[in-house]
Amino acid sequence: MEELKYWIGLNHFSKFGPARFKKIIKYFSYKNNNLKDGFNASINELISAGIEKNIAEEFVSARIKINPDQIIESLNKENIKITTINNKSYPKLLKEIYNPPQLLYYKGRLDLNNEFTLAVVGTRKYTGYGRQVTERIVKDLAQNKLTIVSGLALGIDTLAHLATLDMSGKTIAVLGSGLDKQSIYPSSNRYLADKIINCNGCVISEFPPGTQPLRHHFPQRNRVISGLSLGTLVIEAGEKSGALITAMHSLEQNREVFAVLGNIFLLTSVGTIKLIKM
Repeated sequence: MEELKYWIGLNHFSKFGPARFKKIIKYFSYKNNNLKDGFNASINELISAGIEKNIAEEFVSARIKINPDQIIESLNKENIKITTINNKSYPKLLKEIYNPPQLLYYKGRLDLNNEFTLAVVGTRKYTGYGRQVTERIVKDLAQNKLTIVSGLALGIDTLAHLATLDMSGKTIAVLGSGLDKQSIYPSSNRYLADKIINCNGCVISEFPPGTQPLRHHFPQRNRVISGLSLGTLVIEAGEKSGALITAMHSLEQNREVFAVLGNIFLLTSVGTIKLIKM
């Protein structure tokens, strides 16, 4: 726990994303296998680790307000657990992607390394056909012991989680916000997050508690959805849908991509038709 608290402290500086965090770990692990020194490093040491001068200065200034012990206390109160990329519990599939999160926060049961995982994503504004397809396909998949990964968003994501739970299956929700109750987004799905946790599933985020659901977090979150999965199934997606970003990440990660053909005259089919054409 002593070492882990410095992982947490570094992760609470928002500009230390996966790439910069990896540089810090590599540099300070090589020096003395101790991230405490990474957390307490001088500006020059951080620059030596590969961090840009302005970011290093900003961190050293912000560090005064980061109290790892207090953060651990609040994590325990919220029952939020942590795994790092060096831990056996860290999902193997996710470790294979480019710039995986160095640290994951989670609630529930993370054990994914012996499971078949499939991401199911789609539009927030689904049609009756989209609902029917999601429920039919996902229930069949859950019945056949596939673990369904999605993003807890309104629309197809919510339908996919619920269809899995209806079959007593396991589902994983990946968030673009913190896992504390106040930060879970959308707030109307807090009940669903609790239900997933209580049914042997898991809610995951690479963002520390207190992180708000900012727009740029969701493309970053989408690479984790696909990274946890052997493939991604897209059910209804507009031309600029976030579901297509997940599909593109899946292709880049050398995973399978599936799409459901919808009504060719509807905007919700434009994205899936585009994928099928590709």
